[in-house]
Amino acid sequence: MRPSWQTRTSVPRIPTAEGQRSDGRTSRSSRAAVRLAARVRRRPRYAVSATDTVRHGTARAALRHRRFRILFIGATLSNVGTWMQNFTLPAYIDSVTGSASLVGLLVFVQLGPLLLLSIPAGVLADRYDRTTLVTSMQAVMMAMSVVLALSTWSGAPLWTIFVIQGIIGIANTIQAPAFSASIPLLVDRRDIPGAVSLNSAMINGSRILGPTLAAALAALGVGIPGLFAVNAVTYLFLAIPIVLVRLPNPGGAGPTRGLSALTTGLRLARGRRSLSRVLVSMSVFSLVCLPYIGLFPSVARLNLGLDPEGPTYKFLYIVWGLGAFFGSIAVGTVLSGTSRRDVIVRGYGLFAIFLAIFAVLRSPAAAFPVSAALGFVYFMTATALVTVLQENLFDRERASVMPLWFMAFGGTIPFGNLIAGPIMDAIGARWVLGVGAVAAVGLSRWTDLDRLSPADFIAAEDVEPAPRDGPTRLL
Repeated sequence: MRPSWQTRTSVPRIPTAEGQRSDGRTSRSSRAAVRLAARVRRRPRYAVSATDTVRHGTARAALRHRRFRILFIGATLSNVGTWMQNFTLPAYIDSVTGSASLVGLLVFVQLGPLLLLSIPAGVLADRYDRTTLVTSMQAVMMAMSVVLALSTWSGAPLWTIFVIQGIIGIANTIQAPAFSASIPLLVDRRDIPGAVSLNSAMINGSRILGPTLAAALAALGVGIPGLFAVNAVTYLFLAIPIVLVRLPNPGGAGPTRGLSALTTGLRLARGRRSLSRVLVSMSVFSLVCLPYIGLFPSVARLNLGLDPEGPTYKFLYIVWGLGAFFGSIAVGTVLSGTSRRDVIVRGYGLFAIFLAIFAVLRSPAAAFPVSAALGFVYFMTATALVTVLQENLFDRERASVMPLWFMAFGGTIPFGNLIAGPIMDAIGARWVLGVGAVAAVGLSRWTDLDRLSPADFIAAEDVEPAPRDGPTRLL
């Protein structure tokens, strides 16, 4: 039995009609259904019909699904504002305080809730209407961005910024499992890799456009409070499409209630080693290898002598984000036919090389190509990991297990930043990045999915028909 993460697509099972005429002969509709099923079973992988010329599993195939496409565009526009704020705020804190420790604390306040509250948020995603849940949290984050703009404009104490960022982090954690668990339900299951790749590309594309928009608005005279106010408006770009499209609400992973519901995802991950291997690998990666991301302003200042509010630093961050964008989109395009195992193993190895080079650089000019390569392999690897995770989940399990992904991907990062910030202040950034490079080498060996057995994966023939809230029309 071949695991589904190694197969490019699964052959749909079309049930044949069993109706017969009163004289005992098979009806014409039944014979037609049998012939259609036989043609489908004989169809080779990636074969397409006259009306379907897009290969399943690619980003282009995912975009053909109307509901997914609408939310993808809305999320992209909304995240531009989010990353404009995420880019501006750490640089502002580093510029005001000159402390990597406080920058790390800011990241911890924002992302820490992912580690503490993701599992209860997954339970909420199974219990309540996901459209209402997500739009409510979008409204909270929009209001907090307005308060943040007023706080920075009025010169409020620094601690108020940390409180506001903490509320934003809690609201984002509550809505994240509901939204992420719904995205795969908007496409054909065979197109999940393309949807995951596009979602990662959306995050990184907005990571580029956000700082670019911030720089453009700053050139027009818009100050930091104005940037936060603009971000508040961009939340509407996602909230309105969600209300119009409505998020699917499949049944949960089981009838559990109370404390048992909080451990459903853990039980599922422990019972399927493809899930646990991906989750543990991403946790170590985030904790040990990725503190440089949240502390990017401090790394640039300490290693390269760059001003976090200067144009060179902003351009360096944009170049890094551009590399991450192409790394994530590559998984659903040029690498869509490549084994995810190879992408993950080689991605970790290349990440170790580029992070080690980035750690010893002193020239800003040399840092640009290295940061682009570092961003590429980082998100190429992370996208391949979450693709394996999504492909080995039944739809009813997603809201229970995806919180574990957020804990691994985002929840451990703030602890890494909290630890790495004081170390950077004491002995510099190079040792922190060097340790991350060594850890990536170990992960390259440990996260070798081919060393697992086929029973550790969901086989293509085991996948049940996905429950949907109404048809997903292709346009």
